[in-house]
Amino acid sequence: MLRGAEMPVESEWILFAVVLAVVGLFSVTVAVLPRSWIAKACRQDRDDTRLFATPLRWLGVFAAIFYGVALVAFLAPNRWNLDAQLMFALCPLYFVKMTFDPSLAMTFFLLGPMNAGAYGALGLIVGYASLAIGKRTSK
Repeated sequence: MLRGAEMPVESEWILFAVVLAVVGLFSVTVAVLPRSWIAKACRQDRDDTRLFATPLRWLGVFAAIFYGVALVAFLAPNRWNLDAQLMFALCPLYFVKMTFDPSLAMTFFLLGPMNAGAYGALGLIVGYASLAIGKRTSK
């Protein structure tokens, strides 16, 4: 049933919310910036296909991994005794499993994609950071 004793205290929840908010704000900011500004920050040519292919690849990889994490968090039997702190860090929607038992369809079509979207945005940040930190390449 509910394992309320293992849930983090309210002050620890703030950290998860702040990190997800920062990731979301950065992703939205990058989405509305002009392409030339992004190219300048990443030291890439404006027409270089890697300018958007690399972050998109990272987004896809992170989204796939963390969609899988959401499914594992849902399908894991209670006897595995998953650490609540670790699961909140990897899948914030683990809280839903701890408070009530969502259906398999809800996990596949709502909770899993939401987790994939949140961590896909983190993959986007990693992709742009790899372009910004990496060596300058010419086309």
